[in-house]
Amino acid sequence: MERGSAPAPSAARARVVLYSDDVETRAAVRRAVGRRASRDTPFIEWVEVATPETLLTEVAAGGNALLVLDGEAAKVGGFGLAREVKERFFDVPPVLLLVARPQDAWIAAWSQADGIVPFPLRPAAVADTVAALLRGVPSDVPTPTHP
Repeated sequence: MERGSAPAPSAARARVVLYSDDVETRAAVRRAVGRRASRDTPFIEWVEVATPETLLTEVAAGGNALLVLDGEAAKVGGFGLAREVKERFFDVPPVLLLVARPQDAWIAAWSQADGIVPFPLRPAAVADTVAALLRGVPSDVPTPTHP
């Protein structure tokens, strides 16, 4: 490759912001997905954040392909942050929420998440969902119903 020329598409990178106050949760997500979610998606540049303020700064800066938010983060969980990000910023990347139970899908829908993965994290489920969202294919997040 010549100097100054653009990288080949196969060398493209996807910037993924990973929010959790738990270092083990962040490590589990990174291990599950690895450097690339699938052969047809770009290599991932992980940006780990542990505070809501840092997450909002990263979103405001732009250039992100995906946000992965821990719905169970202490103090400020990913559900509320997902909703805030979707309402506050224009042109937000897809949001993947890590949820305690599959039954939490209704609140993920309220938060306007584009996908969910329940704990305990299964590597194949995390990687498949990240790949789908990077491809622009939303996961199944049910629409909340009101009583």
